[in-house]
Amino acid sequence: MRAARLIKMVLLLQSRPSMTAAELARELEVSERTITRDAQALSEAGVPVYADRGRAGGYRLIGGYRTRLTGLARTEAEALFLSGVPGALRDMGLEDAASAARLKVSAALLPSLRDASRAAGQRFHLDAPAWFDEPETPELLPAVAEAVWDDRRITAGYRRGTAEVERVLEPYGLVLKAGVWYLCARVPGPAGSGPFRVYRIDRFTEVRPATERFTREDGFDLPGFWAERAEQFARSILRAEAVVRLSPEGARRLAYVVDPASARQALDGCGAPDGRGWVTAVLPVESEEVAHAQLTGLGPEVEVLSPAALRERFAGDAVRLAALYR
Repeated sequence: MRAARLIKMVLLLQSRPSMTAAELARELEVSERTITRDAQALSEAGVPVYADRGRAGGYRLIGGYRTRLTGLARTEAEALFLSGVPGALRDMGLEDAASAARLKVSAALLPSLRDASRAAGQRFHLDAPAWFDEPETPELLPAVAEAVWDDRRITAGYRRGTAEVERVLEPYGLVLKAGVWYLCARVPGPAGSGPFRVYRIDRFTEVRPATERFTREDGFDLPGFWAERAEQFARSILRAEAVVRLSPEGARRLAYVVDPASARQALDGCGAPDGRGWVTAVLPVESEEVAHAQLTGLGPEVEVLSPAALRERFAGDAVRLAALYR
């Protein structure tokens, strides 16, 4: 543990002109007294760490010293490509690997480029979860992530409704969608390969890694697979239709209250607008209940024409609202 900390301290000093004891202590999560002892240990080991005294003082490397310990380990290199998703890295247990990778890259850069990481971080940040949502990290996510990185089969308990099933899976990839983690995995068949399926990580009740690894299918494309499955899922749940009239404002806001693909399909099939600019559209919906909840968000910018039961719901809402605001 101390050896890793000493290496990290050297990399930090190599990537910056100088650092105070307080800055090093904060980066390495130790006390300033420990920093003093570590600096002494590095000096005794031949690393030219120099301490400047005074209020503006700090620690620095002298003589143009550069360590050769900047080669990236495999986990660090993999984590580096995810460094723009800090929350995801933390959830998967890869935060330390990513930190070490960034330090090594920074230490290997020319002095004029060493602020590139900080500059990029100030200009771009990915916040995956939706607004007003506090997603919980699934307890078994680190175990699943480790199996994904290691290409190792797992035996997992999985909740399906009120029942629990056990599956042997080949975990191919993880997807974070609107704050929810999913596993894309292949189910091994009798002949070896099997179908690819998607599992919610928070429904796993147990994950046991196997001793053997699996061989990945060369042509597997995680983004493409996810996009295809997401589209299939959206189509599978949109089993009903509603005929609606939309004002220009309602047409503009439709994609914000229903599935965007459904909104595009409905608006693409519209006829010419009437004299007030309203259009009639056939909207794919999941159910009457869901359509009622979603279209309520458009208020007076939408009129439901059919089915009759859905129209009656909105007529009842209108009567109750009129009574409230009379």
